[in-house]
Amino acid sequence: MKKDTHSIYSMPTLEDSIAHNKIKEADLLPDPESRLDSMEMKERPIEDSSIPFRDLTDSASKRESIGRIIEKLDVETNLRYQRTVEDTYCNVYSYDYCHFCKVYLPTVWWTDDALEKVLDGQEVEAIFEQTVDRIYSSAIHDWFLEWGANFGWERMFTAEEIQNKVNANGGIGIICAKRKEKGLSGHIVPVVPETDLHQAYRENGIVVYPLQSQAGKINYNYFSEVRKDWWNDELYSSYVFYYHE
Repeated sequence: MKKDTHSIYSMPTLEDSIAHNKIKEADLLPDPESRLDSMEMKERPIEDSSIPFRDLTDSASKRESIGRIIEKLDVETNLRYQRTVEDTYCNVYSYDYCHFCKVYLPTVWWTDDALEKVLDGQEVEAIFEQTVDRIYSSAIHDWFLEWGANFGWERMFTAEEIQNKVNANGGIGIICAKRKEKGLSGHIVPVVPETDLHQAYRENGIVVYPLQSQAGKINYNYFSEVRKDWWNDELYSSYVFYYHE
């Protein structure tokens, strides 16, 4: 398996950095059909008062409320995240998880024309399939490298580092892998706080496989050892670890 920790990526120029300061979230409004019991409108946020948001009071409240979010989203059974013949929905679940944790991760992103206008300082409305389109996991990998820091994401490089930060602070961890073959799905997975019942896998006290939650070919509310270091699979050309408070 390929042990490619660092992606090949050119750093933005000063001009890029100035333009990046004008970037803004690309988010659509909720729709009544965007629900846990529906397969429709997955590109839109869920508006459901029964789903808790992350409680930002302190690190303990963050961790506890993340557990309630995972329980309520229940990726293993809710219809929204179940695989179809055509697709799996790792990006939809990761977006929902981050949304209810009050952290920005795109499920749609600006089209090239719209992005140019946004960076020029123009006001651009997010309109599906006009100014924004769905963004999938391989493209989200590149989004993290290009835009992540603008939205508070910090790059990390080991499973131990990201698990410890998530545990200590009740923050949000993400592992995102880019598929080698263009046009095929990569994968994106939240790294979540350990609990009494659910633990990362360690060897000699060091995290080897962090505790994660995913939609995919098989959906797991929690997993660690069962998928090993999936991000090192030869299917992927690169992967990134990112963390957000």
